[in-house]
Amino acid sequence: MEAKAKNYKAKKRNTRFLVYAILTIMSIIWLFPIVWIVLTSFRSEGGAFVPYIMPKDFTLNNYKILLTDATGNFPFVRWFLNTFVVATFSCLLSTFITIAMAYALSRLRFKMRRPILKIALVLNMFPGFMSMIAVYYILKALDLTQSLVALVLIYSAGAALGFYVAKGFFDTIPMALDESAMIDGANKWQIFTKITLPLSKPIIVYTALMAFMGPWMDFIFAKIIMGDDVKDYTVAIGLYSMMSKTTANSLFMSFTAGCVLIAIPITLLFIYMQKYYVEGITSGSVK
Repeated sequence: MEAKAKNYKAKKRNTRFLVYAILTIMSIIWLFPIVWIVLTSFRSEGGAFVPYIMPKDFTLNNYKILLTDATGNFPFVRWFLNTFVVATFSCLLSTFITIAMAYALSRLRFKMRRPILKIALVLNMFPGFMSMIAVYYILKALDLTQSLVALVLIYSAGAALGFYVAKGFFDTIPMALDESAMIDGANKWQIFTKITLPLSKPIIVYTALMAFMGPWMDFIFAKIIMGDDVKDYTVAIGLYSMMSKTTANSLFMSFTAGCVLIAIPITLLFIYMQKYYVEGITSGSVK
């Protein structure tokens, strides 16, 4: 028995060591590009690529060039504000639409409920960029192209199709709570606002984060919809425009500085809301 116990402990210890070793290697591989970008943003030596990782001299001049924009061709601050405005309004609209849609399909029973669920499931199988040409011509007919309003409409319009995770979360809330509230005289709106929403903070946070990250990082729709005026660019288009043949070598360090700056808001949001994010996605997906 003692020999079996020792063998079991040794096998468990070896397994744990192997798992930790694999996780360590994966962490290094995952963190290496991030560390390289951060170090490059502080590199004072010019040139897009150098045969070493650690800069010989550190400087903040790359951030100064990016934020001051002496040439007027790359207004990063304006791009940042444009992206923040689009992401914020899209987040608010998308979160409201998604939560309302998920609640209606989870708690209410009506004739077309099941067909809607099936149609939404099929539509979710197709990537959104397949419709970008049609969306562009629709916006052009409405004279909404080359505007931040168009981006907000695009990012918010498809929010209702992303209700499945939120619906799964609402399904975990007992129907007995709704029935008790209805016996006490509460209507559907009161049940939704005073009972369901207070219990749904995790899924609301998860939905809001996803709705904010989409516009913040999107390139395809923004590139198609927005025109050639650099002041109307979002961060994704603006940083891409910095990597042209004539400016890629000279502005590469400022480009990496921009990559660091746009990662800060998302990183802080995830750190602050990680607890609710994990709880929201696991609760909704399990159901």
